Amino acid sequence: MSILDKAKELTNKVADKTVEFSSDEVIASTIIKAVEKQEKVNAILKARGSNYRIGSLNLGMGIPPSVTFGIWRLTENGLEETGEPAAIVKKEML
Repeated sequence: MSILDKAKELTNKVADKTVEFSSDEVIASTIIKAVEKQEKVNAILKARGSNYRIGSLNLGMGIPPSVTFGIWRLTENGLEETGEPAAIVKKEML
């Protein structure tokens, strides 16, 4: 097998994975897992008396796929965003 054949095979595998990740079922599962992670981490933060919570989620459809958690600070009036999303967690880690 030549180098060009191997490159073509690898390109096809990447394209297949991209299509696979963009299926509605996979996206829904990823969202559910990310929200479950958000709820668990927020419960730990609350139990430790922290003023911070995961307040937003962004799903990245790249290779590799990613979930970005936005960290918010609690105030007397509710939640206040403290800045840019603070952590990126690869889908495989969820």
